Amino acid sequence: MFLQYSIFRVIIRVMIDTDKDKIEELLTHGVEEVINKENLRKQILAGKQLRVKFGIDPTMPDLHLGHSVPLRKLRQFQDLGHKAVLIIGDYTAMIGDPTGRSEARKILTEKEVKNNMKKYLNQAEKILDITKTEIEYNSKWLDKGIQIIFALAQAGTVNQMLRRADFRERMEKDLDITVLELMYPLMQGYDSVMVKADVELGGTDQKFNLLMGRKVQRHFNQPEQDIVTLPLLEGIDGIKKMSKSFGNYIALDEKPQEMFGKIMSIKDELIPKYFLLCTNIKETEIPKSENPRDVKMKLAYEIVKLYHGEKEARQAEENFISTFQKGEIPKEMTEVKIKEGEKLMDALVREKIISSKSDFRRLVEEKAVTNLDTDEKLEDVNTVAVSGMRFRIGKKRFVKIK
Repeated sequence: MFLQYSIFRVIIRVMIDTDKDKIEELLTHGVEEVINKENLRKQILAGKQLRVKFGIDPTMPDLHLGHSVPLRKLRQFQDLGHKAVLIIGDYTAMIGDPTGRSEARKILTEKEVKNNMKKYLNQAEKILDITKTEIEYNSKWLDKGIQIIFALAQAGTVNQMLRRADFRERMEKDLDITVLELMYPLMQGYDSVMVKADVELGGTDQKFNLLMGRKVQRHFNQPEQDIVTLPLLEGIDGIKKMSKSFGNYIALDEKPQEMFGKIMSIKDELIPKYFLLCTNIKETEIPKSENPRDVKMKLAYEIVKLYHGEKEARQAEENFISTFQKGEIPKEMTEVKIKEGEKLMDALVREKIISSKSDFRRLVEEKAVTNLDTDEKLEDVNTVAVSGMRFRIGKKRFVKIK
C-alpha cells in the first residue's frame, strides 16, 4: 500500500507542467501585478501543486464577462496541474464587500443569497473544469459563532482598515462605515486560511482584501499566499467596471444573439482589452482593419463561440449582419415567455433582456422601444405583453413574446 501511494504521489508531481513559456504567459498575460512574483515563479518551476483560490460573493444571480477574467486565469493554473479552489461566499455575501462603495451595501438575507447562487456552478463550468475544481462555501467555517469573530478581530487593526481609499473617502464625507464592513476583509482573508491558499486571484480593486488575506494567514501561523491581480473589465457603457449593479454587464449565460449584440455595442477603444482578457486569440492574431466594426465582429464571434459553440456563434453573426448591416428584421429572435396579464416590462426584467424596470422606463422615454408589427414607439411603460408581439429594444435587441 505504501509503495502504491508513493507512486501515486510521484505521478501527481510529474503532471505539474513547468514549461517556462507557459509559466511566463501565466504570470504576465492579462496580469496587472504579482505579489511575490519571484516566489510564485520559483514554486511553479519546482513542480509544486499550488492551491489557487478565487472567491465570488453571490450578491447577484449572474456571472458575467468581468468574472470571466479571474476565472480564465484560474483555468490557466488548472491546466498546468494546479488545484483550483473556488470559494462561493454565501456568508460574506450577506455582509457585502465594501470595495468601491460610497455607501454601505444592503444586507442580504440567507434566502436571497441561496437564490442568487443557484446557477453559479453551471455558469463557472463554462470556464473551469468543475470535476477538478474544489468548491467551498465560506458559511462552512464563518457561521461558527463569536469565537471566530474574536479571533479575526485580533488579526487586523483599525488603522489598517481606515487606510483603504474608499473608507477614507467616506470618512471625509462624514458617511457611516459599519463594523461589519471593517470585518469583511478579515473574513475574506480567513477563507485563505481555511483552504490553505498558496495563491489568490482578484481584480485590481481587490488588492486591499488580498493583502489582508496575507496578514490573516500570518496571524494564524500559515505561509502567506502570493497574489495575482487582474485588470478590471469595463462594461458596455465603456466607463464603469462591468457590474450587475450598473446594468452594463454581459452575462456568461446570455443568449447568443444578445451576447453578440452587446459585444458589438462596446466602445471601439475597448476592443484590444476585450480580446486580451476575454478570448483565446493571441495579440499577433487580432485582425487588422481600418473599420473597427469588422474587428469587433471577430471579437463578438470568438466570445460567443467560447460560451455557446461555433454553430451558435455563426448564427448570431449572420443574424447581426442581416439585421444591422442589411436593415432586415431578424427571423430568429429571443423568445420571452409571459404569464397571463403580465406587463412587458416585468417579463423583460425577469428574462434579463433589460437590467431593471428603471432601465425600461428610460428606454420608453427615449422612444427606444418599438412594436415591430405596428412600427410604433411604445409610450406606456405598463403595456401588457401579448403572445406574438415583436419588439425592438434599443438598436440591437429583438424579442418575440411567447
